[in-house]
Amino acid sequence: MIKDFALRWPVIRQILHGGNGTGPEGFSERTRTLRPKNEGAQVARSVCPYCAVGCGQQVFHKDGKLISIEGDPESPVSRGRLCPKGSASFELLTHSKRLTKVKYRRPFSTKWEDLDLAKAMEMIADRVWASRERTFVETKDGQSLMQTTAIAHLGGATLDNEENYLIKKLFSAGLGMVCISNQARI
Repeated sequence: MIKDFALRWPVIRQILHGGNGTGPEGFSERTRTLRPKNEGAQVARSVCPYCAVGCGQQVFHKDGKLISIEGDPESPVSRGRLCPKGSASFELLTHSKRLTKVKYRRPFSTKWEDLDLAKAMEMIADRVWASRERTFVETKDGQSLMQTTAIAHLGGATLDNEENYLIKKLFSAGLGMVCISNQARI
């Protein structure tokens, strides 16, 4: 009985059977039955959205549920490594206090209210168009200008060249905006 009790201690098994403590001699009953958290999960390869580096990520999911997000060892950019923001991707998506609704605070209000996404997008579009209409300058000193300086756009670092190209075309040619930049340049 004492021998069985003593053999439950990994250090005793290591002394009796040898090894360096990283093999079976180091296992407890609990660790013998542990399985990888991603066992049986499907993996989708993705790219971290938090900066312009583009580190590879493996997104593990099972039965419609996100299991984990880890660095992709096959990524030539990051070789399986992630910075703190990339490593926190799973928590950023699954945290119980993550905001999942659009928050809006009316002028002079002290309270935030939830808005439907479609309503929020409509409000933004209406305000952009109203600002453009109010401040658009067609000519100045007899020269065609066709611009507004009342609206600006600052793109995120995760946008690729093609997205930035389309944003530039839409906002400058479509709306007449001249204040367009990208976070990657800052």
